[in-house]
Amino acid sequence: MESGELALRESIIRQCLWMNESGLNQGTSGNISVRYKDRMLITPSATPYARMEPEMIASMPLEGDYGTWQGPLKPSTEWRFHLDILRARPEAGAVVHTHSVYCTTLAIARKEIPAAHYMVAAFGGDSVRCSAYATYGTAALSGAALSALEGRNACLLANHGMLTVGAGLDKAMWLAVELETLAQQYYQSLLIGGPVLLNEEEIADTMRGFGSYGLQDEPKEGAR
Repeated sequence: MESGELALRESIIRQCLWMNESGLNQGTSGNISVRYKDRMLITPSATPYARMEPEMIASMPLEGDYGTWQGPLKPSTEWRFHLDILRARPEAGAVVHTHSVYCTTLAIARKEIPAAHYMVAAFGGDSVRCSAYATYGTAALSGAALSALEGRNACLLANHGMLTVGAGLDKAMWLAVELETLAQQYYQSLLIGGPVLLNEEEIADTMRGFGSYGLQDEPKEGAR
């Protein structure tokens, strides 16, 4: 195994452990994928993160032999939307999926996150959409996720959870933290009468500011 691939596998395990320790995910419900050359590295199915070793990470081709994998363990049951996102988005280097509490609460209610806070602009527009519902692990769910992600780098999955897409794993995880924070803020604002939403120009102005602020760049290690 090349050193670069080993480092990515180790970073997947490290981030899996971190997202559970931080409360961003619970158990083995979340999953992470990373692009490596012409393949996708993805967490294996139903494997406790504390027991995971680098060689247990499944490897799947991005082109050809759709759905095949290499490794001692099967890939996550959600491999399909991970693979389809990385295939459809060549700029994407990683996908993070979690069942974080506030994002999942909104997803259960099938509520998108509107422009209640300017940080919604970090996700590519004036809202974070909630996808249509489909059974986990299916082609239908993958299609629903891709539709909700159009022009965005995050979405909620109806009655399920959330996912984020980044140029690399650090960025995808940073976005996952920001998305859960935004979901919590929006949820709590609903309890006191609902938010005053920002308008299109205010969000557009924020997005222009982000262009020089550096939010489109890969955050440094440890930046959450």
